[in-house]
Amino acid sequence: MKRRDFLMGTAALGLAGPALPRPAAAQSSATLMKFVPQANLSALDPVWTTATVTNNHGYYVFDMLYGADENLKPQPQMAEGHEVSADGKTWRIKLREGLSFHDGTPVKAVDCAASLKRWTQRDPYGQLLGRAVEEWGAPDDRVVEIKLKRPFPMMLDCLSKSDQPPIIMPERLAKIDANTQVTEMTGSGPYKFVASGYVSGSKVVYEKFEGYKPRAEPPSRNAGGKVAHFKRIEWNILPDPATSAAALTTGEVDWWERPLTDLQPMLAGNKDIKQEIIDKAGRGAIIRLNHLQAPFNNPKVRAAVRMAVKQEDYMRAAQGDDTTLWQTCRSLWWRGTPYYDGEQEDLMPQSLEKAKAALKESGYNGEKVVIINPTDFPDIGPLGEVTFELLKQLGMNVEMAASDWGTVVQRRGSRESTEKGGWSIFHTTGSATSWGNPAMSSLVRGQGEKGWFGWWKSDAAEALAEEWLYAPDEAAQKKSAKALARLALEEVATIPLGQFVSRTAYRNDMTGMLAGSAPYPWGLKRG
Repeated sequence: MKRRDFLMGTAALGLAGPALPRPAAAQSSATLMKFVPQANLSALDPVWTTATVTNNHGYYVFDMLYGADENLKPQPQMAEGHEVSADGKTWRIKLREGLSFHDGTPVKAVDCAASLKRWTQRDPYGQLLGRAVEEWGAPDDRVVEIKLKRPFPMMLDCLSKSDQPPIIMPERLAKIDANTQVTEMTGSGPYKFVASGYVSGSKVVYEKFEGYKPRAEPPSRNAGGKVAHFKRIEWNILPDPATSAAALTTGEVDWWERPLTDLQPMLAGNKDIKQEIIDKAGRGAIIRLNHLQAPFNNPKVRAAVRMAVKQEDYMRAAQGDDTTLWQTCRSLWWRGTPYYDGEQEDLMPQSLEKAKAALKESGYNGEKVVIINPTDFPDIGPLGEVTFELLKQLGMNVEMAASDWGTVVQRRGSRESTEKGGWSIFHTTGSATSWGNPAMSSLVRGQGEKGWFGWWKSDAAEALAEEWLYAPDEAAQKKSAKALARLALEEVATIPLGQFVSRTAYRNDMTGMLAGSAPYPWGLKRG
């Protein structure tokens, strides 16, 4: 890709880029950590958006009742423990003592009940839970009571989910409609969001919350003792990979979340930098289509695009030629996840000729296809460029709407036509682990306008998700999951583009790096 050649060209020019301001003398390196996130933080509410960068931000500010450890087993976090009634219809979750929000107010059960209720309005797994809930209650300040219409066997799995977890916020914020973004960041997590230090597109500042009481257990993924060693963490938004590489090389930043693949060999040659794959399961890359608007409200047009996709083109464009870091995956259950059941080659023949014939028979009438695509996100931007060229080859009327990632995140929420600022296609990536769960994966859930951007509606898919949730055994779960993924790919809820792993890079004086799907800050220290 020409864009990749350009990036390598700038890197070859001595990693030139504007220098970052150095920390003030009063801030020692032991108390300050500078981090370069994967993208700009344009949306702050982790319930309102599924953007990974917002999810990562949420872990700094908020805490959850339960967390998932490195083995994905639920562990108490804000919870001290729980009791379940004999009929399985009442859960009583007791909070740990001494929990407080960043504004100094105590965390109470009513805050938790309201937060869970808000979360179930947006999250796919949460919506399944919400359907089963009769009442969210708080009989006293430390007990959250969940009364169910029917037993919910996956309760702890649901409450400990890693991507878009059920974060706890004050009741006054949790009462804000889930379709409206919360902008006041008052949580009870290990770090406080510094509103005065936040400049979208430039910087995000967090300070250690001295009132946070970590658990006694060792940290494990997003569970255990979340000990904040740094008093201040600054996110520096650096869209240019060459600038990020220069800053990491000179020690002006400490950690770069997702270095461009082409720059990894250069970083590997620096003895002061360590590279590591912290998310072993990796990430999936996808195309998401808008099912509400023409032309992709026509399933035959969607199918034509699915048939044309050649995953290798996408992976090489976004991840480079090192095939040890990526693989094809023509399935909506990713390789290495429990329900992966082989490649769906019949649905994804990777044939331009078959796709052209299918498009001709689909009734496509030249409707405009608008791809909203980021120019500042190396893992995602090239995916849109490949799709743009592919759709032109198919003979579609296609337009590229390039912008920063923050604009893509905001615009993909529009349900208007393309003439009124809407969209047809966007691309993104997500955790293979989270996207490997029938209840959690927004890629296979058919919730329509209550669901994820693209708004695929399928009552059959929702029935299969519930069938999986209440299945009597693993064999029945596997059968439901297999049928669900097949249905979603047949109806082109989402088009998979391949699977990859990323190496994070950080200064080698940093210790305590945790494995997991997010760049967790707790346990991390210098020396």
